[in-house]
Amino acid sequence: MDHDRNAAVRSEDLAAVPASATGVVVIDLAAIADNWRGLQRLVDPAIAAAVVKADAYGLGADRVIPALAAAGASVFFVATLEEALQARTLAPRATVMILDGVPPGAAEDILASGAWPVLSSLPEVRDWAALAGRVGRRLPAVLHVDCGLNRLGLSGREVQALAADMHVLDALDVRLVMSHMACADEPGHPKNVQQLAVFSQLLPLLPTAPASFAASDGLMLGPEFHFGMVRPGYALYGGQAAPGRGCPVRPVVSVQARVLQVRDVAPGQTVGYAATYSPSHAARIAVIAGGYADGLPRHLSAASGQRTGWAAFGGRRAPIVGRVSMDLVTLDVSEIVDPSVARGDWAELVGPSITLEEMGATAGTIGYEILTRLGHRFHRLYLDGT
Repeated sequence: MDHDRNAAVRSEDLAAVPASATGVVVIDLAAIADNWRGLQRLVDPAIAAAVVKADAYGLGADRVIPALAAAGASVFFVATLEEALQARTLAPRATVMILDGVPPGAAEDILASGAWPVLSSLPEVRDWAALAGRVGRRLPAVLHVDCGLNRLGLSGREVQALAADMHVLDALDVRLVMSHMACADEPGHPKNVQQLAVFSQLLPLLPTAPASFAASDGLMLGPEFHFGMVRPGYALYGGQAAPGRGCPVRPVVSVQARVLQVRDVAPGQTVGYAATYSPSHAARIAVIAGGYADGLPRHLSAASGQRTGWAAFGGRRAPIVGRVSMDLVTLDVSEIVDPSVARGDWAELVGPSITLEEMGATAGTIGYEILTRLGHRFHRLYLDGT
């Protein structure tokens, strides 16, 4: 579905949204499935896993995981045991890996889930190996090595210590060795090739297993970054984090909020909390039913004489004026005429006119945060392409 059709379908389907809904998040499941297929073709013969942590980046794992499984995705990454249990239920034939690994005392519950833990420290590895000894069999595991991100992951020194501890390694059925990139959204950053070199040096020290190095942006750096598996997350949901380098995916989400009221404000009057905005002209102000409780960053607010965030009506933009509050946003719609904005209209917050990346940059954050913080007061409308 191209951008034009995406906009048309969204407009038509908005008529089915309950009249009481103050906002709607439209999620195109068919586009998510197509994005996964396109990424799988791009990295073939490597496997394209699907990262569905954080409720499928806020879009509803209960709907997204079955759509991806039906499209052919067979490997899912989640963050927590609770997310793993949900994924195992929704896609019982798939492989599920838990990125947060094995918290102290949780090993038996993780074993019972059937998911594979991603082990990122020697104590964690030893806990999992000890459980293997108690149950009398080798346990499936993913080893996460750190190549310079200095977040989760076995350090080079820990990898060497593990490689010398055959008692521990013999207890593990290592199914994957993975790492994570620090600067993949900057294609020319020297750390990309530095991390790749470190990962390549550490792999021979560990049991032979498929390897995974790249996520959404890293997989665009070339086949040498693919290894046996890539782990797209944000890209599945239409995200384009790397500026100037289009990933072969299309948008899957739009966000709309209802206009509650349109009012006239005279020059010199103020709009919103703290009186931060005062128009220099007679202004028409539309009040829409969305705010920071719905995931709209307060930093989209505009001070007097400034314009920061936007909403759009039929592709025509209106600036956010005054402060974004918990439940409401005010827009200057003075320049939108023929037709003018009216009570009950829908204001586009994310969609064909305003991308996730643009909203994130305007608010001083990133599209990932915008996507995962979308509030649940807004009605969810799922499109499946049928």
